[in-house]
Amino acid sequence: MFSFLGIYVLHRDIAVYSGSVIDVFARLGVSEEAVRSTLARMVKRNLLARHRQGRKVYFGLTSHAVEVLEDGRKRVWETGAVNRDWDGTWTLVGFSIPDSRRSTRHDLRSRLIWNGFGLLQSGLWIAPGVRDVTDVLASLDLGDHVTVLTARAFTPTEAADLVGKAFDIEQIAARHRAFLAQWDVARPLPGAPDDLARQLLLHTDWLQLVRQDPHLPAEHLPRDWPAIQAEQTFQTLAQRYEQPAAELAAAVLDTLAV
Repeated sequence: MFSFLGIYVLHRDIAVYSGSVIDVFARLGVSEEAVRSTLARMVKRNLLARHRQGRKVYFGLTSHAVEVLEDGRKRVWETGAVNRDWDGTWTLVGFSIPDSRRSTRHDLRSRLIWNGFGLLQSGLWIAPGVRDVTDVLASLDLGDHVTVLTARAFTPTEAADLVGKAFDIEQIAARHRAFLAQWDVARPLPGAPDDLARQLLLHTDWLQLVRQDPHLPAEHLPRDWPAIQAEQTFQTLAQRYEQPAAELAAAVLDTLAV
């Protein structure tokens, strides 16, 4: 759903009729009930707003949804999967949270992983570059339980050692290889009925991949790092599907100016 909204609703000042959203997702084998349930949940989470015209209900983006989708757009098209511009800086997040707040500690760890941090040693997480962790820490009420710093590695510590210690390089590489096994520029995705379905599946798979990728500095990764080929594959296929998918979407989507 985020992929669909990011491609066909973001920055267009429109709302989309629920029935046409159902038609789009039917191409992906998603039931009408599941689509309606997802739309309702997104309204409750302040991601979508309902607009009525006659007996029809249209769904448009809230300002919160715009922020979320814009972040996804930047990760896909600007940040990418390969960090070629690292300046040697690391962002460090250290914390010591009492056992009475185990759930908070778990939430913080999950958010750090999702935002590209790796565990260097007990209570100390790192990510390459300068990272704004304001949103990561928001709502957790950590007070003086957490410390955020930026730093550079100095002898005897090497940046390559930090990469190897804090991040599971093979697991990250395996995710990119899995993407390449699923998406091949030489053949269409089996089971997808058309380029609109393929476009949405492609963007969803790639966004999930880059959101999990810590964006490690290229100079400290193997020369055959699979993220490079995976990124090229995504961009090639995204361009290939863009026009035919847009034509299919235009024929299906019923929109309302908002």
